[in-house]
Amino acid sequence: MPPLKFFSYPSSVIFTLCAALLFSTTLQAVEFEISAMYGQTFSPDLASTDGANSLSTTDEPNIVLAFAWQDSPTGQGQILVNYISRDFNDNIDQSTHSFDTLYTHFNGVAFFKEKNYTTTVGLGLGATYFNSDFNDEIYPSLTVALGTRYQFSDNLALVSELRAYATLVDETDTVFCQADSCVAQFDSALWFDSQISVGLAYSF
Repeated sequence: MPPLKFFSYPSSVIFTLCAALLFSTTLQAVEFEISAMYGQTFSPDLASTDGANSLSTTDEPNIVLAFAWQDSPTGQGQILVNYISRDFNDNIDQSTHSFDTLYTHFNGVAFFKEKNYTTTVGLGLGATYFNSDFNDEIYPSLTVALGTRYQFSDNLALVSELRAYATLVDETDTVFCQADSCVAQFDSALWFDSQISVGLAYSF
């Protein structure tokens, strides 16, 4: 009797086929979700270069995009991107300068289901990208959120949340400097942003 042909294939080919089958089965079992939100950001102030005066920073809308996967019946893993375009005024000649922020975080989200809605609690770790008219920098940051979900259907939900970001910054960095000339600096070693947002989540 001839040998079974299955065992004549290289072990690497067999392993690859098994891994692909397992991955395909896993994908079919996992539920994914895409959400988009729009809200308002409440910004702290910057400081003058001598630290004597506060420089007002505008409170601007924020745009949030998130991609999530169902990690368990009561929780999600989530990749969150949040963008804010804002301005500040210097105290040299009262000029207005842009100060854009991009948050990118990996989050864990816990679900606490009530009768008609779900309360969510999120905690995340990631990075903050600051880009001004003068320079740009990337810093480590944390985020926490408290939100709600109301299901319109099995696939569509209305989502809202209160979110805070804490970014570890360096007051001596040159985000607001060009060459040897600086117009502002961070007021402390931590930059706090707070937001309220609302949007839609679609699962598939």
